[in-house]
Amino acid sequence: MPETQNIEYKANWRDEYLKWICGFANASGGTIFIGKDDNGNVVGLEKAKKLLEDIPNKVRDVLGVLADVNLHETKNGNFIEIVVEAYPYPVNYKGQYHFRSGSTKQELKGTALDKFMLQKKGKKWDGVPIPNVSVKDLKPETFDFFKKRGIRSQRLAEDSLTDTNEQLVENLQLKENIYLKRAALLLFHPTPEKFVTGAYIKIGYFESDSDIRFG
Repeated sequence: MPETQNIEYKANWRDEYLKWICGFANASGGTIFIGKDDNGNVVGLEKAKKLLEDIPNKVRDVLGVLADVNLHETKNGNFIEIVVEAYPYPVNYKGQYHFRSGSTKQELKGTALDKFMLQKKGKKWDGVPIPNVSVKDLKPETFDFFKKRGIRSQRLAEDSLTDTNEQLVENLQLKENIYLKRAALLLFHPTPEKFVTGAYIKIGYFESDSDIRFG
């Protein structure tokens, strides 16, 4: 069986493979086999019994998580199976965040890391609250355009025209406590690029369930 999203093979153990365990923990979990080649064939593993004790301790001490480590003895040699559960919170390897994607391990950096951390906290990128911005800073004309297009497409009730901009923001769930969410700025701020590099306003509306138009 070839390597997959949830299966990794290593012929021998190296402490750097803790990064792979970190990657599985941050994704959907998985299993690492130590003592198998890239095709999943057993090649045997020296000092397997010692690794059976060492690996769980290193996983705990370096990553702060637990893994189920099992020793398998076969006629072709011994191999170790490391079963990693998916964790609901971010797991790091010496300050680095790794993630399993397909059959590869990737270190998360920049925007990808920001998105990952937000998702682990139950937030999405566009749902991040932004301080020091109020509804008064948003563009009234864009609100009016949004309302008219929403009513025309029957996705907003006609009485929405009388809603204040503050009410519309609340109805669209674009606010968290006293803060506007990033999505509100992307939709209605006159210069969203001040808050999100390369951003600009482009409002679309549906003429049908599958036909979208842009204003």
